[in-house]
Amino acid sequence: GVCTDVIIRSYRALGVDLQKMVHEDMVQNFSEYPSKRIWGLTRTDKNIDHRRVPNLRVFFTRFGQSLPVSDDPGKYLAGDIVSWSVSGRAHIGIVVGKLDDEIKNPLVVHNIGLGPKLEDMLFDYPITGHYRY
Repeated sequence: GVCTDVIIRSYRALGVDLQKMVHEDMVQNFSEYPSKRIWGLTRTDKNIDHRRVPNLRVFFTRFGQSLPVSDDPGKYLAGDIVSWSVSGRAHIGIVVGKLDDEIKNPLVVHNIGLGPKLEDMLFDYPITGHYRY
């Protein structure tokens, strides 16, 4: 899988079908999404739209809360969604909070190519978005 799969599958486990919801919103509001600007697309694709970080960022901004990016770890709560720029590529994960007081930053579940990982990596890359949905 890819990083977006962590988000999609997490919400699916809660009974929220982001794949369907992102696609349906894109059908109705295609110009609000960056698909044409970034990838030159002229229509939606229900099989891939939800697997693109820029599309999820737009969806969470439209239907959730887009929160300020901060270097204060206390601003990131369990369940928050964070996006980063990793060597110029968009990446996304879910904050799960701290397991104990020894950990400095909230932990994040993300997939950067080696399967889903739980890591202290919140501030390892430039944060491009902070969402609560």
